[in-house]
Amino acid sequence: MAGSRFAPDRGLTGRMALTMFLLVLVYVAFIVGLVAVGLNIWLVLIIVAAFALFSYFSSDKIAMFAMGAKEVTPQQAPQLHALIDRLCAMADMPKPRVGIADTDVPNAFATGHSQKTAVVCVTTGLLRRLEGPELEAVLAHELSHVAHRDVTVMTVAGFLGIVAGFLTQAGLRFAVFAGASRGGNNNGPAPAVVALLVVVVSAIAWGLSFLLTRALSRYRELAADRAAAHLTGRPSALGSALTKITGDMARIPSRDLRQVEPFNAFFFAPAFAKGFSLNSLIATHPPVEKRLEQLSEISRQLGRGA
Repeated sequence: MAGSRFAPDRGLTGRMALTMFLLVLVYVAFIVGLVAVGLNIWLVLIIVAAFALFSYFSSDKIAMFAMGAKEVTPQQAPQLHALIDRLCAMADMPKPRVGIADTDVPNAFATGHSQKTAVVCVTTGLLRRLEGPELEAVLAHELSHVAHRDVTVMTVAGFLGIVAGFLTQAGLRFAVFAGASRGGNNNGPAPAVVALLVVVVSAIAWGLSFLLTRALSRYRELAADRAAAHLTGRPSALGSALTKITGDMARIPSRDLRQVEPFNAFFFAPAFAKGFSLNSLIATHPPVEKRLEQLSEISRQLGRGA
């Protein structure tokens, strides 16, 4: 976050480092496990490396395509660009690309593997619902994700989760195939048993990494709220935007909410279909009440400072 005026967050930095360290351990464990059950190490490394490079360098394009978002120019969205220009000048940070997704779900997200490839995207539903100061506060929240580089960590973490799921399925299929092909041969340990043991250990490790990633996701949202509130000096505007978005989410058709649910970890506020709930361990965001309470405390602190 060198050169940015967003307040540094050591807690976020430490959590990102720990999350990445443990996720890399999980990643290595999967590769070692597949090699241990008989797969060619070079084949595994080539496949994983190719998938990793594609996912890493195309993360912004994949997210924009999946959301149906398009990059917009200053001529196409002058007011939106003007707000981001102003915030980037205030934060002393490079301006990311700007996108708009045509959906009535009121939300915003930032994606990209670096500040140079970052994209801040808002939905048409958000633009219709928020006033100028509220929209500015939400954009500041998303820009802080880019400045803190936690959007990069979440992009990598998301890739590791996909690879973990893919390799777990591969291990299970290998176990089934090995068991079927072995037949009545009982010489030595069964490859199917070895493969299943690897799957069990990997699944446990993936489960722990999943919870760790979710914990990081919740903390980074609080960190972004703090950074945006201090940069704009209007925590009440961010609180108002959060209240509007979460309140209007209940009026959105369940079909539309389900379509965007896979992006909840990147959204400003989660989009859940009606009747769907998550407990505090696997939620991508902290409770709205906790976020509003933090913003109220920042407002009091700024008031005392004034």
